[in-house]
Amino acid sequence: MAPPLIQVDDVVVKYGNHLALDRVSVTVDAPATGLLGANGAGKSTLMKAILGLLTPTQGRISIMGHDAAKAADLVRRRVGYMPEHDCLPPTMTAADTVVHLAQLRGLPRRDAVRRASEALFTVGLEEERSRLIEGYSQGMKQRAKLAQSIVHGPDVVFLDEPTTGLDPAGRGEMLALIRRISHDLGIHVIVSSHILDDIRRTCDGVVVLRDGRLAAAEALETLAPTSAQGMRAEVGSSEAADRLATALTQGGFPAHRDGEHGVVMPDGSDRSLDALRDAAAHYGIALRKLAPAGGTLEDALVTAMTE
Repeated sequence: MAPPLIQVDDVVVKYGNHLALDRVSVTVDAPATGLLGANGAGKSTLMKAILGLLTPTQGRISIMGHDAAKAADLVRRRVGYMPEHDCLPPTMTAADTVVHLAQLRGLPRRDAVRRASEALFTVGLEEERSRLIEGYSQGMKQRAKLAQSIVHGPDVVFLDEPTTGLDPAGRGEMLALIRRISHDLGIHVIVSSHILDDIRRTCDGVVVLRDGRLAAAEALETLAPTSAQGMRAEVGSSEAADRLATALTQGGFPAHRDGEHGVVMPDGSDRSLDALRDAAAHYGIALRKLAPAGGTLEDALVTAMTE
């Protein structure tokens, strides 16, 4: 029987007196898995530990049956990585950049050129491959980063906030590419994100971290709650919905967008209702409708991240 894609056993990571990961144990084996959590939850630390970039204070991590700490070079040859922030040389073309990175991963020049062409075609940059990256839009830069992460034919690719800076159309295109890489190309995908909808639209399973601890690890189809205790407010614009959801969350009452003009609060208590009304009054937002929320995946994920 083949080993799981990723096995994390009782992992602790400390930075001085700061406990970044606290006895995390989880198995990851789905075609596409979301790594979800707020800033500081431990997502980046766990990703670095899996990639062998840091050694856990305690515990063991294996990836495809190999010890992540002892066989880090072997592991990195079999994985791809798409960083969140811009990292591509602006004065090079996408073709030259992806070929160069393919060679750094051990491919001969001829194979690197062929694989770079295939990767750029996959992400929809074949007609723009000879342009300098400094002339690319943000969406094109994100797709070029995705191309370099798959050029060497990895078994698994780690995508760190892949929709950063994208408009709605570009975001939809990126999410479709991620699904294609997972389902059509057969590459395991790990998506690290704080955006619930990105996880819902691309992943089969989710690992939720909260304050360095494992909060949930489930197939998405089994995670939705069985009952609904939350409430949904309808406002007049998407801008108002953004403002209201942000204000509530920052005030200690988790909330998220739902549709174009909706805001959902998983906690339907009187205290949360008072907070909703106060926030709406403070920002001059008219509540057009207020009703019980249906039990949704987003509610379950917000609850796992915050409670």
